[in-house]
Amino acid sequence: MAYKYKEVANELRRQIQNGKYRPGELIPDQNKIAEDFCTTRITVHKALQLLMIEGMIYSKRGAGTFVRKDYSIDNSINGKISPSEQLLGTTETNAGKSVTSKLLELSARIPSYEEAENLLIQPTVPVYVIRRIRYLNDKVFAYERTIMPTSITTLTEDVLKSSVYSHLKKEGFNIEGSHRIVSAKKASQTDIDTGIAEKIGEPVLVINQLSYLDDGQPFEISESRFPYQNSKLTADITL
Repeated sequence: MAYKYKEVANELRRQIQNGKYRPGELIPDQNKIAEDFCTTRITVHKALQLLMIEGMIYSKRGAGTFVRKDYSIDNSINGKISPSEQLLGTTETNAGKSVTSKLLELSARIPSYEEAENLLIQPTVPVYVIRRIRYLNDKVFAYERTIMPTSITTLTEDVLKSSVYSHLKKEGFNIEGSHRIVSAKKASQTDIDTGIAEKIGEPVLVINQLSYLDDGQPFEISESRFPYQNSKLTADITL
């Protein structure tokens, strides 16, 4: 099924890549884009969110949406996600190994302004706050903190002790992709408490992620922290 927001995103991406809108330049507002594509502002909003996730554009409150100043055609592969960026949960990534979870928190609250903006939800829509320690073959693999709209699905302790992504697929959701930021940080007290690090200041690998479904709806903001001893990144680069 070809969603309209993808058609809009593909055309806007093509226009940016062809130089119609240059790095740092303001693109038309959502009403103008909706008029040009004979669609709704909601559809345009989802299309722009997709391009934001890809790192092509950014939004400045009160000013509009701009092409990123650091954007170049060379760092964009036609909007495709490279194999190293494909969205796989811990369970699927480690098929054949024993993946277990210790649930530290499952609660709900009203989202912050930034969370509501990133998840494309109204500020009154509650979100889950999920904290888990993930174990791989009985050894600490990661500490995860996730924010997810309660309107997406119903989560239980049983689901969170297993795989959230598998649960979403069983519910009929198709996961499209994610925008990830990978960094190295110094260990905090939380890292020590969760077994990610042994002492304050020790290096930890951190992945911040915004994930979205195939209809353009973001469903998850997460931060995963990994012990440096067993952390590595593998990238397949095609020129």
